[in-house]
Amino acid sequence: MNKILILMVAMATAAFAADGDVANETLKAYSVLAAGVGLGLAALGGAVGMGNTAAATIAGTARNPGMGGKLMTTMFIALAMIEAQVIYTLVIALIALYANPFLG
Repeated sequence: MNKILILMVAMATAAFAADGDVANETLKAYSVLAAGVGLGLAALGGAVGMGNTAAATIAGTARNPGMGGKLMTTMFIALAMIEAQVIYTLVIALIALYANPFLG
């Protein structure tokens, strides 16, 4: 963990030490990297959450088949909320890529 932190500080130092166009290009490159990592983590977290939700719904339906319809309704609402978080990350990534507020 410390090695990653040191590497990130070194990259930030190189980015802020650059002049003019080089700084903008470096910032654009880091924006692409941040968008990719952010979307990857959001997709991973969303996939894990959706898997847990589906597994819990299947287990609940297996225990009490009469509640299957109600559990499915609740599951779809939960899945929509989980997917909304991933979509919010996508929106933030697109803003960082195409309307970056840090580029002057």
